Amino acid sequence: MKELLSPAGSLDAFYAAISNGADAVYIGLSAFSARAYANNFDLETLEEIINYAHLRNVRVFVAMNTIIFDHELEKAFETIDTLASINVDAVIVQDLSLLNYITSNYESIEAHISTQMGIDDLEGVKFVHELGAKRVVLAREVNVENIKEYKKQVNIEFEVFIHGALCVSYSGNCFMSGLLGMRSGNRGRCVGSCRKLYGLVDETNNITYPKSYLFSMKDLNTSCEIHKLSFIDSFKIEGRMKEPSYVAGITRYYRDLLDGKKPNKDHLLKNFQRTFTKGYILDKNVSEITNTEKPNNYGYIIGKVIKTMPGKILIKLSDTLNQNDQIRIEAINIYDEISLPITKMYNESGQLINKSSTTCIVELKEKVKVGATVYKTKDVEYLKEIAKTFKTEYNRLPINMEVFGEINQPLNLIITYKNYKVSVKSNELIEAAKNSGLTFDNFYKQLSKLNETPYILNDLKLYLPDNIFIPLKSLNELRRQGIELLNEKRLSHKVVKTNKPIVSAPKFSLQEPTLVCSVKNYDQYLACLEEGIEEIFFENTVPRNNATFKEFDNVLVGGLNGVHYYKDKAKVTTDYSLNVVNHHSVYILHQQGVEKVTLSYEISKKDVNNLVSNYQNSYHENPNLELIVYGKQQLMVTKYCPLKRLNLCGNCKKYKYHVKDEIANFDLLFNDDCTVTVLNSRVLNLIDDLKDIKGINYYRLAFTNESSDDVKQVIRTFKRRLSNLSDTTKLFNSNTDTRGHFNKEIM
Repeated sequence: MKELLSPAGSLDAFYAAISNGADAVYIGLSAFSARAYANNFDLETLEEIINYAHLRNVRVFVAMNTIIFDHELEKAFETIDTLASINVDAVIVQDLSLLNYITSNYESIEAHISTQMGIDDLEGVKFVHELGAKRVVLAREVNVENIKEYKKQVNIEFEVFIHGALCVSYSGNCFMSGLLGMRSGNRGRCVGSCRKLYGLVDETNNITYPKSYLFSMKDLNTSCEIHKLSFIDSFKIEGRMKEPSYVAGITRYYRDLLDGKKPNKDHLLKNFQRTFTKGYILDKNVSEITNTEKPNNYGYIIGKVIKTMPGKILIKLSDTLNQNDQIRIEAINIYDEISLPITKMYNESGQLINKSSTTCIVELKEKVKVGATVYKTKDVEYLKEIAKTFKTEYNRLPINMEVFGEINQPLNLIITYKNYKVSVKSNELIEAAKNSGLTFDNFYKQLSKLNETPYILNDLKLYLPDNIFIPLKSLNELRRQGIELLNEKRLSHKVVKTNKPIVSAPKFSLQEPTLVCSVKNYDQYLACLEEGIEEIFFENTVPRNNATFKEFDNVLVGGLNGVHYYKDKAKVTTDYSLNVVNHHSVYILHQQGVEKVTLSYEISKKDVNNLVSNYQNSYHENPNLELIVYGKQQLMVTKYCPLKRLNLCGNCKKYKYHVKDEIANFDLLFNDDCTVTVLNSRVLNLIDDLKDIKGINYYRLAFTNESSDDVKQVIRTFKRRLSNLSDTTKLFNSNTDTRGHFNKEIM
């Protein structure tokens, strides 16, 4: 049986998942979780719920899938120690420092690679496998045929998302929330910048397309083709921010589906959904994977407006509407939201009613058209029914009991579950009955009272003399003691540690900072050459996702796949997209043959200096670091193309485009592999901070869509500053000059 893995962002959701058939549950802590706004768990609660799950043969995974700064490392490592001691089954990680800590110290706890690490090809899978990961949660852009090939070649478990919300960006490679709103998705605090209205602008032809939810993805739903994923080890439902009713309903739907039962479609329609897509995993066309009309709960159709009246509308229903339900009505402007709680409803005679399946009148201030579609977004009767499942036993475990004894001896109860066997004796002695003795039914009735446990009595055998007596309360106490002992035995565990040898850090020298450049076109490349830049990353750049590998002597790699492929083949520099923000991750990459490590966009000046100091103190060597000090930061990289969505495919080769919200314009870069990069509207410029940064050997100027003249001017300005010349001429105006996150930490 394949593992069904459900989310839990609250205690009720945790119980709801288990009660509806989850084989495993993933949760977050109050720190280090990529869903920081969920009602995450503290360590005190955690041990209790782990025991609850393990007694029901359900595994528990803890998500610590954020990037970890230096000042957090000690607490993060201590947290893993605690998780190991209370028998957590696995920790889901994004940061290399946590992966290495788990695999270097523990055999009794698994390291699972978060989708935030962006593993989407065979080279990446091989890399994390060699570092000791037991499971990888693949990027949601990987299709089923590629996963099959990876499965053949690497002995590692594969986990994939089968249902729930999708990120439009490659996971872990979105900086939009962090750089625009100072709330980082890599820190679990994504504000959902992609769910806003955006307009597409054709700059070349001066055409502005109407605003829409251009980057808002539909919800993933693989249920109709789940058989194509039968080789996958774990089926994962997204939703740690969702209500317990959602967790219960979606878990039950997929549980029934996987068990060959007919699932209840209400569990899909009557829970939160943004309409559905089969997703990249099942090769859904990238032009059909977004819902540009609405970014939140879409609901399902229950009727149409057939008459409008002052302050009221008459609805013809195709499904039942109840008082306290919530509906959504199509507005005249499709991007306006008309959401209405049904506090009062009337029949056509004007009488108050509490439900209808034909017609009803509801009060409404907004104007709508006759014929407007009505959707239900909250069904109170469904919610009442699904709530009843929150703490039921989905599948009780069968136990066998044997009862032994003789007159004037204690009663002996043996309970067996699988390979576990326990024995308990009564305090009272067995007596000869004065009248009629206890029957088999008497024993069965008392010993089968297991409603407060995860068990059910499968078989009972009595090895007793005839006509005996013992108080029924003694049988109850015997059963209780036996179950407690069985639970204790089943929950006992041993923390198994491992001690990998510590390898010394490679030797690097600190030097006067050198300027390097990365460019996007040949004109920029020539401009860098003309200005005397010796190291330029152009064609020798391999992206984090959707990578192809060519032979280079010196290469800039965006992901762990490139680290693995080019090890011992080339001089490797890792890019900002590896999200390196602590000294331990730098050490690991150096150990894996990386020559230079570029730090993340999300690191602050204080964090840089802490990282360098801690590296030197821990390893008695210097790190070899690169820092991007100029450029339009890449807010996201996405497989989805807004041009294709708007039937403009191919225009990227002819015209220049940007998208805009209510505040700013964001340039679009259309990459050769048909991925799209969204650029920040403002330019990162750390020229005034260079004097305060210590321990960086390389400063990179990251050029994207600048002209060759702009490239030359930027290089000259930075060269002057590095030469300590007094020219402090401002290169950028107030709309483009920013140090952004660098002087304060992103939350």
